[in-house]
Amino acid sequence: MSHDESRTGRGSFARPAVLLGALGIVYGDIGTSPLYAFKEAVRAASEGAPPTALAVTGAVSLILWALILIVSIKYAVLILRADNRGEGGIVAMLALLGARHAKPGSWQGILLVVGLIGAALLYGDGAITPAISVLSAVEGLKVDAPGLSRFVLPITIAILIGLFLVQSKGVAFIGRIFGPVMLVWFIVLALLGIGGILQAPQILTAVNPMRAVEFLLHAGWHVSFAMLGAAFLAVTGGEAMYADLGHFGAGPIRISWFGLVLPCLVIHYFGQGGLLLAEPDAIENPFYRLSPDWAHYPLIGLATLATVIASQAIISGAFSLTQQSIQLGFLPPMRVVHTAHHERGQIYVPMVNWLLAAATLTAVMVFQTSDALAGAYGIAVASLMAITTLLAALVALKWGYNPVAVVVLNGFFLAIDCVFLAANSVKLFEGGWFPLLLAGLVAFLMLTWLKGTRLVEQARVALRQPEPVFLDQLRRNPPLILPGRAAFLSSATSGIPLHMSRFVERSHALHKRILIVTALYEEAPSVPRAERAEVSAVTPDITRLTLHYGFMEDASIPEGLQCAVQAGKLPAEFLEDLTIFIGHETIIPKSDDRGMAEWREGLFAFLLRNAERTGAHFCVPTRQLVEVGTEIEI
Repeated sequence: MSHDESRTGRGSFARPAVLLGALGIVYGDIGTSPLYAFKEAVRAASEGAPPTALAVTGAVSLILWALILIVSIKYAVLILRADNRGEGGIVAMLALLGARHAKPGSWQGILLVVGLIGAALLYGDGAITPAISVLSAVEGLKVDAPGLSRFVLPITIAILIGLFLVQSKGVAFIGRIFGPVMLVWFIVLALLGIGGILQAPQILTAVNPMRAVEFLLHAGWHVSFAMLGAAFLAVTGGEAMYADLGHFGAGPIRISWFGLVLPCLVIHYFGQGGLLLAEPDAIENPFYRLSPDWAHYPLIGLATLATVIASQAIISGAFSLTQQSIQLGFLPPMRVVHTAHHERGQIYVPMVNWLLAAATLTAVMVFQTSDALAGAYGIAVASLMAITTLLAALVALKWGYNPVAVVVLNGFFLAIDCVFLAANSVKLFEGGWFPLLLAGLVAFLMLTWLKGTRLVEQARVALRQPEPVFLDQLRRNPPLILPGRAAFLSSATSGIPLHMSRFVERSHALHKRILIVTALYEEAPSVPRAERAEVSAVTPDITRLTLHYGFMEDASIPEGLQCAVQAGKLPAEFLEDLTIFIGHETIIPKSDDRGMAEWREGLFAFLLRNAERTGAHFCVPTRQLVEVGTEIEI
């Protein structure tokens, strides 16, 4: 049993339903790459001229070995081992490395910045993937009916708008058809590919990697770089293997890849190559030219459905990434809606949905064709893959693997990532700037929020009374004792919450029984209910309750109180008529050298004002909630 499987409890056996689910969610993106990847690679190699046999076989060989080296060996065999108690993705990896608490300027602080940039790149990828996938599918209309070209853009926009509109309804029903549709899709890919191979069996010589090497060495660096950048489109989506690890486990993901997805993709790319060897003029759209005339329109329908599934997987991934980032303190609290309470991954984040919709539709309207979008696609994913390889090496070193083996192996794959990144960088001004701009904005907001919350906590520490001082004041000036029980939410596990001391100061009163509650997000994806609550007594009438949650869980104060009562750590009467006090903090930007620039502190204050209310974030019923205002200068 592998390292990841041994800890998640998943064996090598995978049920058919799980394998089908992995097909729909994990492989939607990479599975729709044949719509545009091979075409762009051959075009880049041919520089506008009719494709030569050397260019065609070189492109097929390059794509084949990219799938083997990057997706099969790096991701399927190696990266899937770097799980955080069964969860994958770059945010889970950052949590595993403990980078969240890194000091600014330290190597861990630099690592945190790099990791957050990697997470932000996923949003850039998320805006481009639906645009290029759906657009390339709908462009099949131009093969049989060039007169329909003017309808391609409106149809694409309508499909994407519909896709984003249904997110609030949940995707449980759609999710059930993901796997079967993608199974049909991959089978169709293989059948089309076999037809193309039969037209020109000599394409099978592309199995030899020297076909790719020979072309790249003799084509000139400009053409070689362009071809490498275009061929990289065939492996975009491979990162979903790691991001969706927590949903399916490494076993089903590997079985689906090696047992079905990889063979079907390879056969299909060879089929497109065989078609171009036999009919060089098919370069306009080799994917649709592979099919018989009678199958064009059904194939357009199937391709469109497959690209919608691929887009849905990307959107759901953005929601999941946002939830993890919020829990770990990288993004401000946002409203997260659970659309299917029996499934943890079924969530909807309205703010992210509409921002992603705006970015995707902007990409479609700005670039207008899949050919133009190909220039924008790839650079974000190539950067993300390089960052993932680097972080995976650090995880391996942390786990005690042989440093020489780690450096050699990860260094080899990092070199490959850097070659593809350099090749994609030449597309910067052709559209690569678009996802990088989006990623840059998200990364800046993440870093601003992270820095701002640290400054606020520093200000709280300076203002927060130590427990002995507060208790001494209560003895010297006894407050009016109010009947009932009160809970004060605190961000720290020591000291008196600001709004509690402010409440006593202004009202000269305090409830008879007090509970100071702190909810902490751990570096693990989840925390067992039995380990949720930790209780300690401050005085006979004041109790401190610390609740522990994983970064894939929702921190619910009522649920945490129930856990504490069920474990016998709190008396049951604490759940009766409990008033919960939270602090409502107003940030005052201050121009000094201790914090951020004043305009950036203003941005942080704006984010805080528009974040989800603390009570809603911690699932506190409104009827139990009382807010106490506090001004904090940073």
